[in-house]
Amino acid sequence: MDFPPEYRAPAQVRTALAGAPALAFQTRNPLHNAHIAITRAALERLGSQARLLLHPAIGPTRPGDVEASWRMRAYRAVLDHYPRDRVLLSPLPLAMRMAGPREALWHALIRRNFGASHFLIGRGHADPGHWDGGLFYPPFAAQEWVAAHREELGIEPVFMPEYAYSRARQSYVPAAEANGERLEGISGSELRRRLAANEDIPSWFSPPEVIRILRQAYRGADRRGLVLWFTGLSASGKSTLAGMLARQLEIHDERAVTLLDGDVVRRFLSKGLGFGREDRDENIRRIGFVASLVARHGGIAIVAAISPYRDARAEARRLVEEAGGAFVEIHVATPLSVCAARDPKGLYARALAGEIASFTGVDDPYEAPEHPDIAIDTSHLPGQAALRLLLDKLTDLGILGQGGDHREPGP
Repeated sequence: MDFPPEYRAPAQVRTALAGAPALAFQTRNPLHNAHIAITRAALERLGSQARLLLHPAIGPTRPGDVEASWRMRAYRAVLDHYPRDRVLLSPLPLAMRMAGPREALWHALIRRNFGASHFLIGRGHADPGHWDGGLFYPPFAAQEWVAAHREELGIEPVFMPEYAYSRARQSYVPAAEANGERLEGISGSELRRRLAANEDIPSWFSPPEVIRILRQAYRGADRRGLVLWFTGLSASGKSTLAGMLARQLEIHDERAVTLLDGDVVRRFLSKGLGFGREDRDENIRRIGFVASLVARHGGIAIVAAISPYRDARAEARRLVEEAGGAFVEIHVATPLSVCAARDPKGLYARALAGEIASFTGVDDPYEAPEHPDIAIDTSHLPGQAALRLLLDKLTDLGILGQGGDHREPGP
């Protein structure tokens, strides 16, 4: 990747921070007023000589996140909200893993090596978000985990509470100190929706210069290449759902849509490959390469392939992201028992009878995604209901919505 001009190697950062307390702040998002309030409050805790190391991760992040070049513009724009002699912007070429507490610990160690004396940890640090209808980690799990390892870190953690906006005080305040007054906030998904729809964003939420930058970024977002990768067992419903989604996007999205179905690809792109692990991986690598070409030229590639192995799916993601596209892994998580009962092609019956060898789910493993971007179980969902759920999830992630409402009207 091309490093922004503000990039500094660890030794350079250590030299720049020497001689005073230094508070490092990790982020993968543009800074809004809540971030500014939290970092300024944390900085004041350390005294008038302390400095802020604004150290954003500019490697790959989550699907729907603002691209690094636009985030860097936003980081530059917020520097005027701090005393110039007390803030140092230095981007970090680091990919986010969204691993919650363990990643918070890792982030602290990285900042120790960059010369920071303190590391700010707030609510939901590196949190992967919701999972099966609830939070994957408790809101302050990262703070608890880092506190448990405090003596080993070599850097002092600074724990900050959740902040929200008080209209009465016209400022951001710790939510626990609200004393019954009304507090307000805007979630990340709501912000993406408002940007996509060109709706108003209140001045209390974000500096106007940041909103201007984000509006510029989102004006081009509907032209960014996109790969929607459906993975799941045979008969899970992935091909059906992928086909329905393709037809929907062909109607409502200006980008060209290419459907890459695993069975069709096997006949043309991967003819001659077998079903051993090496050949399966090569098949997925070829699909990933074609999908990356579609994404590179601003199109949408919808892939429906069993793609049973995590490493091969990760390689496909890498190819797409290196081409500048967004990659969304969609696990059609229909249980094996349901897939085998459906068995529209009779493949499970033949595999169980020994007529088909190395059949995924019977005598060959399926490595289910550990943290898919979207998971849908079609066991009890009719086709249209599954499609509506999928479109809602894609919209919530900020992947769809830039060009209008992609969802079919309800019954």
